[in-house]
Amino acid sequence: MSLAARALSYYFRLPFIIFLLIEGIIAGPEVLNLLDPSLYIEGLSAIVAISISVIVFDGGLHIDLKHIRMVQESVLKLTTIGVLVTFLGTTALTSILIDIPLEIAALFGALVTATGPTVITPIVRNIQISHRLGKILELEGVLNDAASVILAAMVFEWVAAELSGTDAVIFIFYRLGIGIALGSLSGFALRWFFTRKIAFSKQTVRLVSLTAVFACFVLSECLGNESGILAVAIFGIILGTSEFPYKETIKEFKGDIVTVMLSLIFILLAAMLEFEDIQRIGVSGIVLVLLLVFVIRPMAVFISMWNSQVRTNEKLFLSFIGPRGVVPTSVATYFAIKLDSMGILGGQSLVGLVFLTVIITVFLSGSLSKKVAEMLEVIPMEILIIGGGKVGRILAERFDRRGENVIVVDISESNCKKCMELGIRIIQGDAGDVNVMKKAGIENAKYVVATTNKDDTNLLFCQIAKTCFGFRGDQLVARVNEIENLQAFWNLGIRAISPSMTTAVMLENMIGRPHLFSMCEVGGEGEMMEVKVTNPRVVGRAIKDIQFPEKSLLVMVQRGSDSIIAHGSLVLEYEDIVTIIGEGDAAKQTASILYK
Repeated sequence: MSLAARALSYYFRLPFIIFLLIEGIIAGPEVLNLLDPSLYIEGLSAIVAISISVIVFDGGLHIDLKHIRMVQESVLKLTTIGVLVTFLGTTALTSILIDIPLEIAALFGALVTATGPTVITPIVRNIQISHRLGKILELEGVLNDAASVILAAMVFEWVAAELSGTDAVIFIFYRLGIGIALGSLSGFALRWFFTRKIAFSKQTVRLVSLTAVFACFVLSECLGNESGILAVAIFGIILGTSEFPYKETIKEFKGDIVTVMLSLIFILLAAMLEFEDIQRIGVSGIVLVLLLVFVIRPMAVFISMWNSQVRTNEKLFLSFIGPRGVVPTSVATYFAIKLDSMGILGGQSLVGLVFLTVIITVFLSGSLSKKVAEMLEVIPMEILIIGGGKVGRILAERFDRRGENVIVVDISESNCKKCMELGIRIIQGDAGDVNVMKKAGIENAKYVVATTNKDDTNLLFCQIAKTCFGFRGDQLVARVNEIENLQAFWNLGIRAISPSMTTAVMLENMIGRPHLFSMCEVGGEGEMMEVKVTNPRVVGRAIKDIQFPEKSLLVMVQRGSDSIIAHGSLVLEYEDIVTIIGEGDAAKQTASILYK
């Protein structure tokens, strides 16, 4: 079944859990009756708990906090303020639209605050969005799972044991403390264990890591029920951020297990779904889910990221990508079993609502995410920089500020550390090694820039990019340290620049022609940038009729294959690419007028 789901997922370009859900429903009592979950209902909770612990740990294992310092504040707000907005908004809408008790509506609201990392990760990798947005979505998914489970557990205790007031506050903070403490302890302990100078076989590494995950989850649950998800999430993030032997072995092993466990629990849980539950919810349920996608999720994103550096088009994309996945489905089933055993009505309606939410949100995100990303222009260029020295770092920072996806490759450990301190993605290794270049993502890169201080090294890297990966000369840019070597690069069609020659030209033009070039001094407060004209308020208007900041200048307009010197009478057209220079923030202010 899992293989069939994978094949269908590859063919239709949709997340494979959609097909697992379909297969589970077909195999269940509602269609073919090949699978009857009621026969093993007592063991289902244990299967679900074990599976979720590994899935969430694997999600955390792929998070490296060293590479996402720029997004930590945004993620923290999304997993606190965003979760609260989603919970309150969904609870209110559910109680209005669906005929269920307020307590069950609140339980549903708590469960769907979790976005699914197992669905988000393939979406992010498939559409090649900016690294910043991808990491926000991935880290939000991992941490939201934990936040959702703790919040849902508190609501469940409120339903079952009338938990309220001070007890509710203590409940949350106690479980947060237990999860963070045990997850951190487990992460540091396992890292310490694997950094001992002892040779372990791959089988031993897999067994030890899997046992550690189960032990962390079970111990955390024993000390504070429903805190285990947070503990294994923190456990995974600490290992994902650390460098230690066998890290890749653990990642590979956990990835394989996750595929098996996802297949198992989604098919089992889907088999439990009864059409009667969906029919009972009816059109109101579909309306509720659509409001969750197009109203509640955008509210949560925009409120929680009110003063962030994330641009409006990026917030809109984050608003659209909010698929729910394995955790709300599994926990909803678990709670429904408990509610039924206590004689509390609403458990089956809860399961029906959650399954409907998962199916609609996963289908929308999986099928439309690439089109939405293209429409909102959040798919940047992939740029690979060879050399993490001073030039490479400055260049990487500038590309990063432009919103491009940039990765630096350098063999020097000190250069790698300096790049990481700046939040720049770095791959340590020899760029002359084809495998290192593949690991850095050269197969998806649009440009390769060689910035080392050795001309022969830069030439070699460019030749490797051309011969092994099919790069054209105009996709290769190189720093040439000795002027006499420029011709060798030009003969191969490589775009090359000599810092010595460029400096001399700039200095020459700053004497007697200071106004234009003084704005563009390297290291000064000036900035040069390109922006695409998309603001309907400026399209069709002449440059002289538009009020731009005083200390900015439009230099050139690229229209199709034509380059036009900007002048006052030039009328701007949609999707013109305008080159701007300006002092201070003037260039950015001008860009914001042209681009909306």
